[in-house]
Amino acid sequence: MTMSHQVITKAVIPAAGLGTRFLPATKATPKEMLPVVDKPAIQYVVEEAVSAGLTDVLMITGRNKRPLEDHFDRNYELESALAAKGDDDRLKRVQESSDLATMHYVRQGDPRGLGHAVLCAAPHVGREPFAVLLGDDLIDPRDPLLSRMVEIQAETGGSVVALMEVDPAQVHLYGCAAVAPTDEDGVVRVTGLVEKPDPSEAPSNYAVIGRYVLNPAVFDILRETEPGRGGEIQLTDALQKLAEDESVGGPVHGVVFTGRRYDTGDRGDYLRAIVRLACEREDLGPEFRTWLRSYVTEEM
Repeated sequence: MTMSHQVITKAVIPAAGLGTRFLPATKATPKEMLPVVDKPAIQYVVEEAVSAGLTDVLMITGRNKRPLEDHFDRNYELESALAAKGDDDRLKRVQESSDLATMHYVRQGDPRGLGHAVLCAAPHVGREPFAVLLGDDLIDPRDPLLSRMVEIQAETGGSVVALMEVDPAQVHLYGCAAVAPTDEDGVVRVTGLVEKPDPSEAPSNYAVIGRYVLNPAVFDILRETEPGRGGEIQLTDALQKLAEDESVGGPVHGVVFTGRRYDTGDRGDYLRAIVRLACEREDLGPEFRTWLRSYVTEEM
């Protein structure tokens, strides 16, 4: 494997979606700001990027997304009120979000798909590798996925996607990868990608989940990529071209993730994510688990 000497510092978080599955809650509130226990979902994603060493974060936003910018900005009035009351614990938690990373924002404009959202980041990213994190997938910090992906990108110089084995009957909900083994445990070579295939035509049950570390050559391909499934510019199509011809921007590898992932893009999974995370919190878990056991027993 060749070595890439460019240190990855930039993360791109597409956040322009309308969140229609959560209406009416998302009529005036971005879906990324919906709370998961006591933090908005988007803060978990930014914290994950920072823990992997990515301190320059660009959010791709759209209309009605101003609360995202406000959340990661200082709120001097609130901070002053908390300081005056001596509420140091809440003051610290309020300041955490504004101290996490250097935040940047750009509007996507026309909602033309994930590939187009990534392309909007090109002027900011430049010609260096970067990460893309989708806000619907929360990865447990005890299972560091992104940092492993950054390591593999540094080794290969190409692009890296996160893969997870799913029930074959569910593969039509995801991008699906054709893979070949490598000599590294938990790492595969991606030889092809198909967006939301019919289960009978899927090349495997390895689904692409919302983490990518990309070679900047992907921008050149996205500029030439025609709208695909759903009339949108698909990132999967660009990655397929990289997988077909590694001379363009290096090979595509996949890191197979077997850890804890919380899907907040579906209402049922969103509720399950809140329950799981609340149960594991030291400050909330013991009392909450006791109540939950009692509630479940009464309902059975």
